[in-house]
Amino acid sequence: MRTQVAIIGAGPSGLLLGQLLHKAGIDAVIVERQSGDYVLGRIRAGVLEQVSVDLLDEVGVGERMHKEGMVHGGFDMLFKGERHRIDMNRLTAGKNVMVYGQTEVTRDLMDARQAAGLTTIYEAGNVAVHGFDTTKPRVTYEKDGQTHEIECDFIAGCDGFHGVCRASVPEGAITEYEKVYPFGWLGVLADTPPVHHELIYVNSTRGFALCSQRSHTRSRYYLQVPLTDKVEAWSDDAFWNELRLRLDVGGREHLVTGPSIEKSVAPLRSFVAEPMRFGRMFLAGDAAHIVPPTGAKGLNLAASDVKYLSGALIEFYAEKSEAGINGYSERCLRRVWRAERFSWWFTNLMHNLPENGPIGQKLQDAELDYIVHSEVGARSVAENYVGLPLDFGV
Repeated sequence: MRTQVAIIGAGPSGLLLGQLLHKAGIDAVIVERQSGDYVLGRIRAGVLEQVSVDLLDEVGVGERMHKEGMVHGGFDMLFKGERHRIDMNRLTAGKNVMVYGQTEVTRDLMDARQAAGLTTIYEAGNVAVHGFDTTKPRVTYEKDGQTHEIECDFIAGCDGFHGVCRASVPEGAITEYEKVYPFGWLGVLADTPPVHHELIYVNSTRGFALCSQRSHTRSRYYLQVPLTDKVEAWSDDAFWNELRLRLDVGGREHLVTGPSIEKSVAPLRSFVAEPMRFGRMFLAGDAAHIVPPTGAKGLNLAASDVKYLSGALIEFYAEKSEAGINGYSERCLRRVWRAERFSWWFTNLMHNLPENGPIGQKLQDAELDYIVHSEVGARSVAENYVGLPLDFGV
């Protein structure tokens, strides 16, 4: 098989890149080791920056998002038993975020790709990348007992943190930066109405909590827990009781509980791999960077990566210029590190960090007090949360 771009990974970043390239008339094949149902079964966050919303509109898959998604112009920060609203819309001259589950984004992109008759190979075994340091890269995989090969001009590694693309880079050619946080998030998904019409971020002496949502009838809640906690040790009743203890009086009064339809404990990490380009192979999304979910940046960073990458590839084919692909890594990493900084800062601000001692809690209180009583402090939070423009600082 021959194609211009071989995309490894059929998550939202790979699918979005495929649509952006298709719109520009560039042929791309997507190779995914899991089944389509498995990809759709992943439970992920769903806060979309304006940049991501605009990209989904650009590739023609935004109709259901605008119909079913929820526009949020702010969020609450709860500390010392009181809530304070960050009015993002006012502080950023009209910008908002869209609450729309990553599963739904993936479904919309899958449907569009299928409707266009584009090739996606699911359940591909032993995927391997070859020759990406030459002008003739190729991808091999196994399916139905046979080995297949794809010849291509470029490889896009959209295959996640544990994918084959970054793992195939020669030792010494890549530098990895990582911070693993000493706690995890216990998450519960339930078919119950949200406790509040916007998100609530909670700084409590008992630990962080987040009240989020997927729709007007489906809620997503998180609790900070030790990394040693096992999901089996948390009954639904135990979860709801602990959440109540971390909420304010109004939150407890409006909380509607019910059986969980999904429950998991996720570790938190900050991770960046540099560079993001190796010859004719490019890393994008979780293959190159991970952020703690506190700042809601994971999917949005992946979207900006593939926007930069699609632009670079379009320039290569249309103008025979390598300027975009040569500058891809540097351009992405500048945005990545800004998002990593915000996510790290927000995580440290909102979570219980016993290792910092009593003074740590006092410093958090002071920082939170400054943010909610300072126009400049609140604007900085709002600007980062809604997402910096793609050309910010350029």
